[in-house]
Amino acid sequence: MYNQHFGFVELPFSIVPNSRFLYLSQRHKEAMHHLRAGLGEGGGFAMLTGEVGTGKTTVAKAMVKALDSSTQIGSILNPTFSNLELLQAICDEFALPYSSQATLKQLTDTIKQFLLESHRSGKQTLVMIDEAQHLSAEVLEQLRLLTNLETEQTKLLKVLLIGQPELQQKLQLPQLRQLSQRITGRYHLLPLNSDETAKYIQFRLQLAGATSELFSAKSCKAIAIATQGIPRLINLVCDAALKRAFSLGEMRPSSASVQVACEEVMSFQSTCYQAAKPKTTNRSKATYIASGLGLVLAAATWHYLPTQITPMIDAQLQQQYPPKPVVSQSVEVFPSQLNALLSRSSSLAESLNELYYVWGYQASVVDKMCVDNPNSRFACVESEGDLAQLRKQNLPVVLTLDYQGDRRYAVLYRASEDRVQLLLDSERVEFESKWLKQIWHGEYRVIYQKLWQGTLKPGMRGKQVVTLDQQLSRLLKLPISKQPTYGSDLERKVSLFQQWQGLKVDGIAGEQTLQRLELLVQEPAPYLSILESI
Repeated sequence: MYNQHFGFVELPFSIVPNSRFLYLSQRHKEAMHHLRAGLGEGGGFAMLTGEVGTGKTTVAKAMVKALDSSTQIGSILNPTFSNLELLQAICDEFALPYSSQATLKQLTDTIKQFLLESHRSGKQTLVMIDEAQHLSAEVLEQLRLLTNLETEQTKLLKVLLIGQPELQQKLQLPQLRQLSQRITGRYHLLPLNSDETAKYIQFRLQLAGATSELFSAKSCKAIAIATQGIPRLINLVCDAALKRAFSLGEMRPSSASVQVACEEVMSFQSTCYQAAKPKTTNRSKATYIASGLGLVLAAATWHYLPTQITPMIDAQLQQQYPPKPVVSQSVEVFPSQLNALLSRSSSLAESLNELYYVWGYQASVVDKMCVDNPNSRFACVESEGDLAQLRKQNLPVVLTLDYQGDRRYAVLYRASEDRVQLLLDSERVEFESKWLKQIWHGEYRVIYQKLWQGTLKPGMRGKQVVTLDQQLSRLLKLPISKQPTYGSDLERKVSLFQQWQGLKVDGIAGEQTLQRLELLVQEPAPYLSILESI
């Protein structure tokens, strides 16, 4: 109703998934890259997870749209099926005939015959399942069995699972370990940050035909804070703001109109998007992690913030609760408030669980033990260093703290030269780094995504060698080798990297060299250096 007033040729903030309106933030580009890689040659399953409204379906549709005509696609949008109904739905998607009395075996045989015929005619088959967190363990296992049909080079059926974070948790079930190991590409899509939100709003306005910036920088920031960077909520708020501006005759939504729109839209959303009120009662760790919005104001000199569920949560809480004065540089007595928090700080397993959570990953029991786990995407390493080294490494870590002679653990979540943030007992506390030196003596544990398995040497070839060359070339700003072989050019790059990092220079990518390289090229990763509230 406001299109003519603002000069739009179509609605800019419709919540219907439309790949043409897909704003490709860095995270969205990474998601598409991981999914394409996971569904490439040899892959059977890929998985995209994210909170409600972060754009999972739109990303998947954009990726599928880019596939060529050799791929035939079936989309299942409401997968509350039994094993039999799942197979029937797949047959329906590809117009395969079957009897209403067909058994599981008969349906399976029909699908397998179709896949073999498709392969012989040069066709790839992809099944895309949205809302996959609703699939039962039995149905997921049935899907895995379908993908067992393969040639020596490729799977005949490829499956893209799209779901909320609960899907990650479901795949930790022991009966689904075989399926979990077959997922060759996975990505957890996070909400937009403040800058991305502003670019997202302007991007959609321009596609709809807007000739000017209708939302000011101040309004974009307010929208980012209120919506926590979730695209669907951004759309709802912007649409409401434009409707209100139109009704008032405003040529662009005023700050007041945007504020009213934020309040109207967010008041009807789930409580997980509402800013929390100070509580006087204790809440369990599980409750804090599940909601991500618990807030405890411990004293006039300290404020605690919850674990990072969305990039905008800090700003939202700071808007509702004005900043409190922190401990002055001139005060030399260790803060009693930090003492109180350390006395009830987390165990090592709990802190490692929070560290995995920061990465958007549901940790298994073995993950939380920080031991070698070949079935995990991550490596966990115990090491020693100082704050300067950790800032250079630029990844969050679990610190081993010394509190009155006892070992305590906390996640170092953010760090600058003079200030740090720790995740302690599901709360986030910010303070001067000088106090950290009194309770931390260098021991820490870091997790990172594993990119290579085993030593790589001259003469070897294959995907791992190609990835090694690509990452080293990007890091050293050198041309990528044209051959997929560990030749003299790659050996020189490895030697240069080893020399740069102070390692033994032998041109062989051994465990220490690969580990150091993996720490430097993590993508995507939660970085230690982003300290928005400091």
